[in-house]
Amino acid sequence: MSVFAKLVEQLADLLQPLFHASAAAAAIVLFTALVRLLVHPLSRAAARGQKARAALQPRVAELRKKYRKDPEKLQKAVLELHAEERVSPLSGVLPGLLQLPAFFVLYQLFSNTTIGGDANTLLGHRLFAAPLGGRWADVLAQGGVVGAAGLVYVGLFVVVAVVATFNFVRARRATAVNGPAAVAGGEQVPGLAVVGKVVPFMSFFTLVTVAVVPLAAALYVVTSTAWSAVERAVLYR
Repeated sequence: MSVFAKLVEQLADLLQPLFHASAAAAAIVLFTALVRLLVHPLSRAAARGQKARAALQPRVAELRKKYRKDPEKLQKAVLELHAEERVSPLSGVLPGLLQLPAFFVLYQLFSNTTIGGDANTLLGHRLFAAPLGGRWADVLAQGGVVGAAGLVYVGLFVVVAVVATFNFVRARRATAVNGPAAVAGGEQVPGLAVVGKVVPFMSFFTLVTVAVVPLAAALYVVTSTAWSAVERAVLYR
């Protein structure tokens, strides 16, 4: 935690001439971008995997006809087809999982008043009027939605809502063209149809995350979500 705190402070010092009091917030956005750049090769591999799964859809459709009365054999046959074609149904999960450690470190870093026995000086940093260690509930209790800090959250909510709507529209289009499996990241085996209907709405859950975590962690979530939207639009076009 101490090493990570120093990294954020050093990035903030580099960005201070440009962003002044919001330099630490800019450092978090930059850090998020660096994490996403590191994960990008896996995202590209996930895109290739999804396209490969889409190419297998005609063969999967044949398996569905053959085993329409035996869901267990259908699932086994689909998994064997994946293994035969060297296509992993879980390849799309890895980029998201590898980002979780960075998010949790940021969450802990801006949730603790001390780091290594010393006062956590990062809590004194702000994004405009909103403290990076604060939460939306704190803002509502102190200045309300239209206060200086409240407007910072309003801006974040607007960004998240726009990105979530963009993702929702893309997911619904993918479902209409390729079926629920295209959104769920797998084939149409039992249970995935339900998942495919739910997944398009999951982007909107980011609004809840931004509202309950420290602002620094919220910045990570917002930046990463926006990055994902652009990345998917490029890789899955």
